[in-house]
Amino acid sequence: MTTETTANPPVAKRVPTERTHHGDTFIDEYAWLADKDAPETIAHLTAENAYTEASTAHLAALRETLFAETKQRTQETDLSVPARKGDYWYYLRTVEGQQYGIRCRRAVRDGETDPPMPAAGTPLDGEEILLDSNVLAEGHDFFALGTFDVSPDGRWLAYSTDFAGDERFTLRVKDLQTGEVLPDEVPETFYGSAWSADGSILFYLTVDDAWRPNRVWRHVVGTPASDDVVVYEEPDERFWVGVELTRSEKFILIDIHSKMTSEVRVIPAGNPTGEPAVVAPRRQGVEYQVEHHGHRFLILHNDGAEDFALAYTSADAPGDWVPMIEHSPGTRLESVDAFANHIVVSVRTEGLTGIRVLTVGSTDPYDIEFPEPLYSVGLDSNPEYQTTAIRFHYSSLITPDSVYDYDLVTRAMVLRKRQPVLPGPDGRSYDPADYEQHRDWALADDGTRVPISLVCRAGTPRDGSAPCVIYGYGSYEASMDPWFSIPRLSLLDRGVVFAVAHVRGGGELGRRWYTEGKLLAKKNTFTDFVACARHLVKSGWTASERLVARGGSAGGLLMGAIANLAPDAFAGIVAQVPFVDPLTSILDPSLPLTVTEWEEWGNPLADPEVYGYMKSYSPYENVAAADYPAILAMTSLNDTRVLYHEPAKWIARLRAVAPDGTYLLKTEMEAGHGGPSGRYNAWREEAFMAAWILDRLGAA
Repeated sequence: MTTETTANPPVAKRVPTERTHHGDTFIDEYAWLADKDAPETIAHLTAENAYTEASTAHLAALRETLFAETKQRTQETDLSVPARKGDYWYYLRTVEGQQYGIRCRRAVRDGETDPPMPAAGTPLDGEEILLDSNVLAEGHDFFALGTFDVSPDGRWLAYSTDFAGDERFTLRVKDLQTGEVLPDEVPETFYGSAWSADGSILFYLTVDDAWRPNRVWRHVVGTPASDDVVVYEEPDERFWVGVELTRSEKFILIDIHSKMTSEVRVIPAGNPTGEPAVVAPRRQGVEYQVEHHGHRFLILHNDGAEDFALAYTSADAPGDWVPMIEHSPGTRLESVDAFANHIVVSVRTEGLTGIRVLTVGSTDPYDIEFPEPLYSVGLDSNPEYQTTAIRFHYSSLITPDSVYDYDLVTRAMVLRKRQPVLPGPDGRSYDPADYEQHRDWALADDGTRVPISLVCRAGTPRDGSAPCVIYGYGSYEASMDPWFSIPRLSLLDRGVVFAVAHVRGGGELGRRWYTEGKLLAKKNTFTDFVACARHLVKSGWTASERLVARGGSAGGLLMGAIANLAPDAFAGIVAQVPFVDPLTSILDPSLPLTVTEWEEWGNPLADPEVYGYMKSYSPYENVAAADYPAILAMTSLNDTRVLYHEPAKWIARLRAVAPDGTYLLKTEMEAGHGGPSGRYNAWREEAFMAAWILDRLGAA
């Protein structure tokens, strides 16, 4: 592995700032970097970018090669499987050379029951372009689409755009009959919207000063936004608000939820000016979801059911919950979808996702079976309520994303499309048989078995000689289920093993897996990951000097924590938009997300035990004079979720306290939490990280 640097690393000035809580004082010498508007902050980030570019200049050719390989393997001009909604087929097209997708529809023709599937990328005959994101993005360095919502009658399109990356969207309405964009636009909106049954009224969300979606508004199409009315406002700062129209198109759902508690209010879609009615009052620690189904509301809940159960209540007068699927420990019920004659429940058991079907009138649900030992399956949008078929996505570490239609009556499954993987640099077509996927288990410090998913080239030796990347997240009950990746093939074909550590704090093994990795049990996330890394070495998958760790956001916190906990276990660490200064952020209730995050991490302002516990694992505050592995930190200036200054401060402290290490910071100056927008820009960013990883692994 090589590191060629033609510049000295930037030295951040030290300006001591005291932070005192619960009798403890911490000196933060780099707090000044939090001033986003200060010229010296921008100058420092610019200097860091220049240093990173100089330090990785020797990888420029490799980056281009990796980018070219991804591009070569990708069907750039393509079309998604059209989905029927009412009188139209809706789909997304991509065109070679264009960064963004084009959203389209075509009228359903007489006798059409199956989706029309033209040759790759060929527009459907009679296509109507609803929204071309390439046109919207012209002249902007960043573009993201928030809401895309067609009214039930197909007349109106609500859509919202973000040109900065800060996830603050401007909402607009387009008349799909005339193509006119109406003048009644609404700035500073959040994700999510819902139409009334007749399409005359649009519900949308706005955020408070802490970027918490807290208000639901009612907008009459064709009127000024200044006339809009607040339908619901949530005063409790722990709770976020969402809004959607049920699949049946009978109710507007206002979903109010914290990390531990929820409440749902409903408005009849046919009476959009009515007052929201509570389905069940919130009770601390009780979470529930609502889905409308005929005369009843389906309730997926955890009241006395750790891994959730399914019940129903009257839609006309919600009251007691009548059981439908009882709680079964170890089988997590994740969501429920209602169709006219069927109920479909997304489940998780033994670390794998699944789909359970219950036919109306039957008390005997069944699970759809899948062939591979490792896979990921999940429902598509399925907009039609009156249907006997569902659509889902299926993939594994070696099977590209596959779209299936499943007949709920005959139980027949039809493959509609599999993500094309074009021949790579060797000219050979992709063959899953060239690769292997495995499930392994590590033993954590407390004796807990932690699953690991692995993929590699067939025949990869198990003698410790293979380079390896280990990925982890471990927060918010988010599960890192096996997924296929075209850019990953460039690593696998160079002999790299790719592993996913399914650590506690995620949801892979049910609700308990999550609760054992949060609040005052958060350190289990970090020690689980280290145990997985040690296991990969012990079992011959790799060696410590050939192992790079990678994670982003809360997974970036994981990266920072394991850097302090076990720096000897890794040759390198990639931390994307990393949450590495959690205590400082969670102590500041004015920051985005802070108050809502107290049920995830604890409230260090109110509880000295939480304060001490968080301080004991905060990556930024626990940087030591140690031999750290090489670290690449990636961030974005306009990130709202994890502010850019956390990794900037972290890298500065690492350089000051452990100056012998190699630390790089790359900041996207026009992007948000998801990094640069546009597929080609995203591929280049992935190529940048992959080149750095291969260099660290000696596999370039």
